[in-house]
Amino acid sequence: MGMDQTAVGCVMTRRRALACGAAAFAGASLRCNGSWIDSLLHLGDSEAPAEIFKGDAPDARLWAQWRERGWVREASHYLKLGANVQCKTCPNNCILEPGDRSHCRNKVNCDGTLYTMAYGNPCTFHVDPVEKKPLFHFHPGSRAFSLATSGCVFRCLNCQNWEISQKKPEETKDPSGPELRLLPSRLGSLTYEDMARVSLFPDDVVAVTKALACPSIAYTYSEPTAFYEYAFDTCKLARENGLMNIIVSCGSIEDRPLRDLAQFVDAAHVDLKGFDDETYRRLNSGKLQTILNTLKTYNEMGIWFEVINLVVPTYTDDLDSIRRMCGWLVDNLGPDRPLHFSRFMPQHKLDHLPPTPVDILVRARDAARAAGLRYVYIGNVREVADAGTTYCPGCRRPVIERDVFSVTSFLLDGGKCHFCGTPIAGVWAA
Repeated sequence: MGMDQTAVGCVMTRRRALACGAAAFAGASLRCNGSWIDSLLHLGDSEAPAEIFKGDAPDARLWAQWRERGWVREASHYLKLGANVQCKTCPNNCILEPGDRSHCRNKVNCDGTLYTMAYGNPCTFHVDPVEKKPLFHFHPGSRAFSLATSGCVFRCLNCQNWEISQKKPEETKDPSGPELRLLPSRLGSLTYEDMARVSLFPDDVVAVTKALACPSIAYTYSEPTAFYEYAFDTCKLARENGLMNIIVSCGSIEDRPLRDLAQFVDAAHVDLKGFDDETYRRLNSGKLQTILNTLKTYNEMGIWFEVINLVVPTYTDDLDSIRRMCGWLVDNLGPDRPLHFSRFMPQHKLDHLPPTPVDILVRARDAARAAGLRYVYIGNVREVADAGTTYCPGCRRPVIERDVFSVTSFLLDGGKCHFCGTPIAGVWAA
């Protein structure tokens, strides 16, 4: 059996070898370099690739239309395993035979090459206040051009955007008819039917964002990791053009693609959907440790990010678990990392549950403050008057007040408390 010289010296257990796909070890050469072997060996023996969609790649006609539109690109983080491929963008580590589709629904193996079908074809885009992400300590009151494609690396039972996150690209876009690119000159003229066939490539995103006078672009609504190549290229071009990039993510991404993308990221919102492995598996189909690693990496790289925790009745409303989560945040990220507790509302596969009681949210906020976190907020509630208020950790006076997503009072001078001069953690306008 032949093998690349770059693979010499790597030791694989039988389970790891099987996870790579039998074809790669039964005759076909292993086409990857040493760093990718290191990445592959990082898989734990107990881990297995995620469930994928067997034989679900588009037919030849649709594939040709998709490629003609420019909505297909070769994936950037994957292994070639003979005719098979393994995606290395997220911990699902999908192994695809030719004609298979990935767990996130966006990637397919076509003749031994991994492609993304989520490129330049967002299924939704809007202009949002940055507070909606939510980011409360990053250029308050500014607007972000926000976009998403189909697909997600998770299967959250409570997903609020499941109509797009749990769809294939071809279920949200139509490549038939004449090409339509969104340019600044076409803003405000798109019809509902146009949305299904409009293209928005990275240079278009930058041009539209500038035309709308938005200082930032937010990759949001579904999951940027699922449209990684599109997000990466757009982030890079946006940075070159003086725009800021905001990643709104579940945080389930492998270390190498995270670091590659993060060099162009200015701020992130990360969903920490609980603090228990079993709960993560049942509620989201994810792994807690991966999310914690993402938080540590953003912290290490000095990127501003805020954490949100959706409090779901019977799943993540245990106050002991919330206390442990808050203690971990303080110990690993410091006391200045903003934490947003968000109220669950019945939807998707959990429409039988009640909304989160406001009392639980208030108690969670109290627990977070008791653990030492200085900036704690409650989202999706109107019953708590100061749910979105930023208090100075020095004099305890309110320095930023909000009404839902609107800033109603801003009392910072150069990022410091107007009253006592205490620095307030965040990224503030110059």
